[in-house]
Amino acid sequence: MVIKVDNISVNYVDEGTGDVILLLHGWGSNITLFDGIIKTLAPSHRVIALDMPGFGKTPEPPGAWCVDDYVDLVIHFMESLQVKECSVLVHSFGGRVLLKMNARDHLPFSFHKIVLIDSAGIMPKKTRRQKVSLWAYKTARRIMSTKILHFLYPDAVEDMRKKRGSADYNNATPIMRETLVKVVNEDLEPLLPQISVPTLIIWGDMDTATPIADARRMEELIKDAGLVVCEGAGHYSFLEQPAKVLGALQAFFG
Repeated sequence: MVIKVDNISVNYVDEGTGDVILLLHGWGSNITLFDGIIKTLAPSHRVIALDMPGFGKTPEPPGAWCVDDYVDLVIHFMESLQVKECSVLVHSFGGRVLLKMNARDHLPFSFHKIVLIDSAGIMPKKTRRQKVSLWAYKTARRIMSTKILHFLYPDAVEDMRKKRGSADYNNATPIMRETLVKVVNEDLEPLLPQISVPTLIIWGDMDTATPIADARRMEELIKDAGLVVCEGAGHYSFLEQPAKVLGALQAFFG
């Protein structure tokens, strides 16, 4: 299904009846990865999932967005569907959207329960070596961007970017690259204690994108939280160990 929200044609699914569960996907992902979760929860709940702008079948935003722009769109999306209360299940980047949305004053709907699966939001601490490497990269990029060096070596800056950039960054369009930079450079850890509803945290202990230490920190900072660890799973624990994750979700949502 498609609905117009803030002049963007948002692709979404809306299945089942009962208490609402909103699903927010990760960066570079889309709602199709939630198929197993939707099929499991829809028989007893109304499950809503949307492709956020720039992912799946929803077009890119008109310009480089920050997390708050995504929050605005999700709020307006839920208002369009006249949802007044919901639980929220998020993966990776979806966690950033949830944390900032939960911190908003006067939300037009309330949260009942929250599930964080390999969620982003905590900014990793840079080592001294990483700081020196970043300084060296920025210095080299500034030098190679000067008019004469750019004329002599027109591809130098792009080559440096490709060598240093993550797969997500290198595979993104210019708008989504700028969006990614805005998104990842914001530490949302201070917002975690503002979550006041029952929260289930599900994590792969081999996750290298959002390490298991993040999960334990979230469990510590969220008042009513419990952690389920998927041993041997990585950043997509819900795809790697579906039986364990789906069982935990069924128990949590009843």
